[in-house]
Amino acid sequence: MVSSLPTRRGLLAAGAALALAPALGSRAGAAPARRVAVLGDSITSGYGLPASQALPARLQAELARIGQPARVVPAGVTGDTTAGGAARVDRAVPRDVDLCVVALGGNDLLLGAEPKAVRANLDRIVRRLKGRGVTVVLAGVRVPTLLGGAYAREFNGAFASVARTHSVLFLPDLLEGVALNPDLNQRDGIHPNAAGVTLIARRLAPLVAQGLRAG
Repeated sequence: MVSSLPTRRGLLAAGAALALAPALGSRAGAAPARRVAVLGDSITSGYGLPASQALPARLQAELARIGQPARVVPAGVTGDTTAGGAARVDRAVPRDVDLCVVALGGNDLLLGAEPKAVRANLDRIVRRLKGRGVTVVLAGVRVPTLLGGAYAREFNGAFASVARTHSVLFLPDLLEGVALNPDLNQRDGIHPNAAGVTLIARRLAPLVAQGLRAG
C-alpha cells in the first residue's frame, strides 16, 4: 500500500516553490528595460576614458537618476564622420533599440566638410532609423563662435534642418559649455574628460527620457 502522506523531500520542494513564486512572478511581470544606442565618434565612445566614464555609461546613470532607466549601448567609432555613420548605421545600431542618439559631425567640422554633404548624410541616418521604428535624438555640433561666417551658418543649419524635416528631438550643441573649456577637457583640448562627459550626459538625458516616454 502506497502512503498518501507527503514525504520530507516533497515538503521541502513545495516550500521552495512557494518561496520562489513571488520573485518569479515579479520578474515575469516587470517591464523589459528600454534600450538606447549612441551612434557617434570618439566624443561619445569615451576616447581616453575608462568605459565607466564614457558617455554611454554616464547617460545610463543619468537616465536612472531622473527616473527613466534604460540600457545604453555604445555605437561610436573614433574618427567617424556623418558619412561613416550613414554607411554603418544599419549594422552599428542594434535591431532591438527603442531610441538612438545620433551624435556625429565633430570630425566633419575638423575636416571642413561641405555642409550640404553633412545634411545629406544626417538625413540618410535619420531616415534609416525612423524606417525601423527607432526614435531619434539628434545632437548637433556647432562651429565655434569665433570662427563665424557663412560656413558656420550653413554647417550649424544642417543639423537644425534635418531635425525640422524629420520632427526629431534636437540638442543643437552636444558640447555646449564643454568645448574649449580646459577644466572639462583632456590635455588634447578636444575630448571631454570625465567631468565634461558627465555634463554632456546631464544635458542629454532629459531629451532621451522624453523620447522614450513618447515612444
